[in-house]
Order: sequence, then structure tokens, then C-alpha cells
Amino acid sequence: MNSLAKKTVIILSVAILIYVTAGYVRARSSDDKAYEALTVYTEVLAHIQRDYVDDPNMQVVTNGALHGLVDSLDPESSYLSPLEYKDYKVQSEKKYTAGAGLALTKRYDYISVISTLPDSPAQKANLRIGDIIEKIAGFTTSQMSIAQAQLFLSGEPGSVVKLSVIRHGKTEPEEIDLTLAALPPPKIVEDKLPDDVTYLRIPEFSPGMSAQLREKLVSLDHQGVHKLILDLRDCSLGDISEGISTAQLFLNSGTITTLKGQTVSPVVSSADPSKVVWTQPLTVLIGNGTSGPAEVLAAALADNHRAETIGDRTYGTASKQKLIPMDDGSAMILTVANYYTPAGKEIPVDGVAPTISVAPPVADSVAQMDQTLPPVSAEPVSANDPVIKKALDVLTAPPASQKKAA
Repeated sequence: MNSLAKKTVIILSVAILIYVTAGYVRARSSDDKAYEALTVYTEVLAHIQRDYVDDPNMQVVTNGALHGLVDSLDPESSYLSPLEYKDYKVQSEKKYTAGAGLALTKRYDYISVISTLPDSPAQKANLRIGDIIEKIAGFTTSQMSIAQAQLFLSGEPGSVVKLSVIRHGKTEPEEIDLTLAALPPPKIVEDKLPDDVTYLRIPEFSPGMSAQLREKLVSLDHQGVHKLILDLRDCSLGDISEGISTAQLFLNSGTITTLKGQTVSPVVSSADPSKVVWTQPLTVLIGNGTSGPAEVLAAALADNHRAETIGDRTYGTASKQKLIPMDDGSAMILTVANYYTPAGKEIPVDGVAPTISVAPPVADSVAQMDQTLPPVSAEPVSANDPVIKKALDVLTAPPASQKKAA
């Protein structure tokens, strides 16, 4: 690369950084420290150009800097180079019919697992929360967006995607051949527990899930059911709107959630008494694999004193992203707003803490460390599960201590 080309790349890279950060700086800082950081960045690029041991590829350097800049914001935000964005658009237009059934995030700069869908290829491969996917189809995930990773994990039924996975608690990667499959429509798992308690487990909040749950609740009410356990553990996928609609099935009044950001005017979602179908006692089970719409639902029920949430703190991902194309053909996937609990806590920052904390079953912890054991979520519902046991204790306590409809 000649001197003129190098200088051009440096000038363009600084211009891009100024474009991305100037608005933030104006809103957040009244001093010159952020601008000083841009000066340092320019100086670093100049030294790389002049002093590095070999003649550097400045385009690669700039792309790496921009990846690092955006990736440092939060797990959901990512930078796509012109080539990456071009491929992303092509892949997004394809109508894939099979997938892996994975909820993903970024951890230690790599794609990581939050949860898997029941009976999905990912669950059958024993992928679990905390597993780090180092490579997908031979491509490192260190600068891969979550959206790109999901596209790599989509295809035709029977197609195989090679993964390099560092299991939770391990140090060396394991090679996995993941066979994609058509994922069946999610269904609510129903079971009967002692003391006439009905157990419902929601696998994901895909479109139509709140309507499916509504029908189930109406049916249970007609059957004379009076106590309910709603299990949201390992529920990470779906639309926030479905979580809000589900909360309206239980809440007579109060705020469900608020969406807001630096450039996004607050959007408040509230209860609607005309949509309530369940006024009987319920408890909600949550855990580290609970995220997104399930977090919104759990926080709404807890903060409005409608139900106890039992288990462990949720993962913390309820936010909104925007795809922003850039003039040079690149793009950013940028988090523009976060969802807040009725109590005003920022879900992606704090997660949702349970009102009653219960450690996961010992079997869960053992299985998490020993990947030779079957997936915990494949086991039948059991009243011996300490989280379910605590929920049963709450529901069967004297009526004065139970939560009533808000």
C-alpha cells in the first residue's frame, strides 16, 4: 500500500470514529477527554504505519479497530465490514427451513450459549449456558455478530455445521458436527403437581405464544384449576411484544416495561384489565437461562406484586437494536434502547433478580460441568426440583401470604 493510500485510510478511519462517537460525546461529556482519545487513536495509527515491523495492511487494522469500538459497547452491538455486510444481506434474504435452536450472546469476545430449545439440534449436542463457540463453519466468532452467527446456524434440514466449542469449565475446544433440523412450532409443556398445582413451561416467546398461553389459561380456569407455576427457565428466544402480551394476561393494572434510549423516546407498556384471563395465584420460575421477553414478563409480575419469582438472576438481554448502513458499504448493528423493569432497573445491566432466591438443583450443576450427562432440561418435571419445591411451598402457604391480582 503506497503512502497516499495509507494516509487516506487513516483519515477515513478517524472520520468514521468521529461520526460514531461525536453524538455520544456531545450528549454525555462537556470536556475534551473523548476528543483527546481520538487524537490518541490517530497517533496510534500513525505509529503502526511508520514503525510496525512489517508493512501493515491498514484496511485490516482499521476494520479491527472499528470492530473493537462497537463490540466494546455491549454483546448485541456489532460492526460489519463492507464484505461482511454484503454477505449478511445475501444470507438474510435466503429462506432457510432448519436451524440449531440456540439463544446466543457474546462472552469474552466470542459467541456464547445462553440456552437451547427442547429437542433441538443444539440440545441434542449438549450445548449449554456458558459454552463458548470459538468457531462456526471454520470462521472465528471473535468479531462475529450474533445475527451473523444465527445465519451461519441456519440452513436446510440435514445440513451439517461444524462447531469448535469450549465447554463450560473446560479449556480446550471440542469439535462438534451440528446437524440442522426443522424446528417444530413451540408448545407449552403442561404437567400436574401435588396439591392440585398446574405446571406450565414456556420454551420461547415466538409469535403466537401469548395467544397459545391464553387458550391454555382459559381452559385451566374452566377446569377449576386455582394454582399455577409458570416456568421461564431457559426461555431466551422470541419477541418482546409477546412477553408484554403475556404479562397482560395476568395484570389488572400497573406498568409492564419501559423502552428508552438516548435517541428513543420512552415507550411505556401498561396492563390492560380487559385482557386479563388469570386472577388466581401463580409463581414464576427464572434462572440464568432466562432472557429477553421472559425477563420483561418476570419483572412485570414481580414488581407489580402479582407473583413471586423464584430461582436465580436472569441473563439480562432485553434491548432493541437498529441496523445502520454506512456510506462505505459497511454497517453497524447498534443497541439503541433498553427495556426497564417497572421498578426502573435496566434489564441488560442488572438482569432480573428473583424475589425468592433458590440455587439450581445439584443435578444441574453437575451436568453443567459433566457434558457426558444428558441435558437437564430433558428430564421430566419433578417436585424434587428445589426451585419447583419452593414454588409449591409458596402456592400452598396460607392465602394471606399469597399474591393476588394487581
